[in-house]
Order: sequence, then C-alpha cells, then structure tokens
Amino acid sequence: MPKTLPAAELDALVAAIEDGGHGVSVDMLGRRFPNLPRRTLQRRLARLVRDGRLRAEGKGPARRYHPPLPSSALDIRDSSGTNPSGIDDDIPLSPEGSELRTLMRRPLFQRTPVGYQRKFLDDYQPNHSFYLARDLRAHLHELGRSQADLQPAGTYARQVMDRLLVDLSWSSSRLEGNTYSRLDTQNLVEFGRYAAGKDRLEAQMILNHKAAIEMLVGQADLIGFNRYTLQNLHALLAENLLTDTGAGGRLRGIDIGITGTVYHPVAIPQQIVDGFDTLLAKATAIEDAFEQAFFVMVQLPYLQPFVDVNKRVSRLAANIPLIKQNLAPLSFVDVPKAAYVDGTLAVYELNRVELLRDVFAWAYERSCRRYTLIKQALPEPDPLRLRYRDELLRVVGRVVRDGLAATAEVIQPLAGDNVAAEDREAFVAMALNELLQLHEGNIARYQLRPSEFAAWKAGGHP
Repeated sequence: MPKTLPAAELDALVAAIEDGGHGVSVDMLGRRFPNLPRRTLQRRLARLVRDGRLRAEGKGPARRYHPPLPSSALDIRDSSGTNPSGIDDDIPLSPEGSELRTLMRRPLFQRTPVGYQRKFLDDYQPNHSFYLARDLRAHLHELGRSQADLQPAGTYARQVMDRLLVDLSWSSSRLEGNTYSRLDTQNLVEFGRYAAGKDRLEAQMILNHKAAIEMLVGQADLIGFNRYTLQNLHALLAENLLTDTGAGGRLRGIDIGITGTVYHPVAIPQQIVDGFDTLLAKATAIEDAFEQAFFVMVQLPYLQPFVDVNKRVSRLAANIPLIKQNLAPLSFVDVPKAAYVDGTLAVYELNRVELLRDVFAWAYERSCRRYTLIKQALPEPDPLRLRYRDELLRVVGRVVRDGLAATAEVIQPLAGDNVAAEDREAFVAMALNELLQLHEGNIARYQLRPSEFAAWKAGGHP
C-alpha cells in the first residue's frame, strides 16, 4: 500500500511548479524548499507524476516538471446534466450533502417551482443561528490562522497578493464557464496579454476580478458588509459585461430569471432593497469570520439583489472577513463546478445549505494548503514597508502621474511629515527601488493606469 505523504507539502510543490512557467527542475525546487532533502524531494515529485498531478519531461539534469496537460475528461457535465468524469467524488460529502446532490440532479420537471422565501433570511439570528458547526469553525480557524493577526487588516492577503490575483480571478471565472487556463489568466493579469482565440468577454471577466480583488485588499481597513463595499464590488465585477451599462453597482428594479433551476427570485424592488439591507446588517453582526463568509455565499445569491453577477460578488465578498482578520484567503481553486452549482441550487430550491457547506469547507482547506505554505516560504515582511505602506503608494503614484524623475531629490520633499525623520533616508531609498522595478504587471498596486505608466515611460523615465 503506498505511503501517505503530507498533503500540504505535495500541494506546495504543485503550486511552485504551476508558478514556474516553462518547467521546473529539481535544483530550482531545492532552492525554493531548502529544508526538504533532495532525495525526499525527488520521491515527492515521482509520486505527483504517478498520481497525474504533474508531468515530467527529459532525463537526468535536463528533467523538468510541468502541470498536467488539459483534458476534456475534466469537463464537469455533459449536455444531459450528468457528471461523466466523477470529479465531484474528490470532495468528501456529508450524508446530507450527498442527498442534496442527488436531489439537484433530477430533471427540472421533477422539481417543484418555488419563489423567494423571506423567512429563510429572517429566521437566521446572528451568533445564535449557525450554518457552520462549532467544530468546523474551529477547524477552519486553525487552518487559516496566521502570525499576521496583530498586524493591519489585509497584511496576509498582501503577502500572497500576486498568487491570489491569479488564483481567485481564474477559479471564480471558471465557475462561470470561462475557458481561460490558469496560465492564460496569469499572462493576462500580470502582463496584460490576451489569449489568442478567446472571447474578449472572458478577458473582461478576469480583469474585472483582478480590479475587485485589488479593491478588497487595498481598502482592507475600509471594506465591510455595507452598501459601499458590496455595490462597488458588483460595479467592478460587472464592468463592460451587462447590457444595461447603468446597472453596475445598482440594486435591480426588474424581474429576472435563472436558467437551470425552478427557483424564481423576488421581483418587487422594495423587497429587494429591504432584503439587501437586512442581509448586510445580519452579516455585519456575525462575530465569526467563517460564518460571515459562508452566510454571504448562501444569502446573497439567493436574494439576487443585482441583475447579474451575484455569485461572483458572493465569492469575493466571502473573502472580506478573511482579509480583515488576516486569515488565509479563499480562492476556490480546483472546486468542481458541478458541486458548487448543485450546492447553490439546493439553497435556491430547498433553502438547505449542507452541500454548499461541504464545498465551502473543502475549498477553504484546499486554499489554506496553498497559501499557508507559500507565505511560510516568503521572507519576513519589511517593517518599514508595513509602516509606510500608504505613503509609499502615494509617492510612487505621484511621481508617475506627474511625470517626475525617479531621483532622491524629487522623492525627498514628497515624503511628507508622515515619514519620521529617522526613517526618511530609508523611505526614499525604498521608493526609488519601487520606481526602478515598476512594470506593466505590477502598476495596479499603486492604482496606476496603463496609460499613465506608458506616458511616464515615454518621458524617458526608467
């Protein structure tokens, strides 16, 4: 019987190889994981290749490891609504979750049409009602806890920001049917390169996710379960995707239908407004971060407060309490679309959460194994950068927007009184270094537009 290997360690190796671009050697991985003996590393890689999670090319020193090639066998459902690949079996389901999956895979004519039930929201009493059991909440906290819990909100998410932008943009878009691969997404998010032969709407969806994630992390101290956050989150996610260009960020005033379900959302505008405000108030009152996250994944798509893009809003909004409390983020990587859809339909049609809860818990465990190990491999955050993060964003942005030279003489007076005298020299050096390393793939962290950066570069600046 094969030996059981640490799942987190294997996931970290797969994640490192996914980030490696055109193939990763044992020597490259050895530098990434210095505490892992070479022979142990080779055995781990051999196991991952046997399990189909990696593929290897070449022999000896030239051997390189790559992510597996895409396969049509990974399609979640065929046109009949069945799941020929059996990919959902990778998620352990509770008996209740299994029951709901069976119920949601019945033909539509066997399911009873149902409308919005306000009682489902009203009956939920924050900190007295719980969708997630106490032991599950404790387990998720143990998995997601970081040493950044006493640092400013958003510290953890910023430390894994590059990876989070790609993972969450790709996986959340994939759950909507987007066909961009993870590599396509990485090229688009980091370098602005559009995938050949793909619909521009798919690229727009991914770039919208990128902008929304940047808002959540960049405004970690301001976001919450309030109208400002949720409506602006919708506006960013829906940009250039809605027929009615004025619908972004607005609560809907029209009736809508949802394909593939017998559920009919509420149609009366005042009831939508009232339900939305009640939902936000209850979410805000919930004390546990994971209960908050799951509550919004359940109740927001059920209410359908926007004309479209509701599930995308709920997936990103689920990260709000995790970002604010410096817990590992939820990226939805590898979540089977069929399981997620069935779980959501069970909420719509039966007001039952067990299947979606199983998906949520599995997805968070998966995310934690990726981000916790990635974070552990990072150097300790620079305390000067943490202390003067806002000043650094302001100064770098000012230099670029105003077409200024990247010199100490220019930066010194821009630093302002918020930078202590004893830190001024180090701050100027840090700002100079950031300006020298600016490129089209990292300007968003300074809230710079491509046109602004291009104009600065055209002016002869580095």
